[in-house]
Amino acid sequence: MTPKPDWFPGDFIYPANEPQREAVRHAQRVLRLAETGDLDDLTRASLRGFQGLFKLRVSGIMDLQTATKLEEVRHQYA
Repeated sequence: MTPKPDWFPGDFIYPANEPQREAVRHAQRVLRLAETGDLDDLTRASLRGFQGLFKLRVSGIMDLQTATKLEEVRHQYA
């Protein structure tokens, strides 16, 4: 099993604190979106597309499975 990425504070639906906002910024960076830290409609739609592309559970939220795949992709295409 792939370890939890260091930058991921745990599953959340909406960022309520700075570590969660930083996790959203990290996802936005990988998805090549504006790094706002807000889980806005564009970020959620991009997460859903990413999740579908990699055959993850499509939810549009930041969960461990999505964070782990984002980290893999970041290293592959960096």
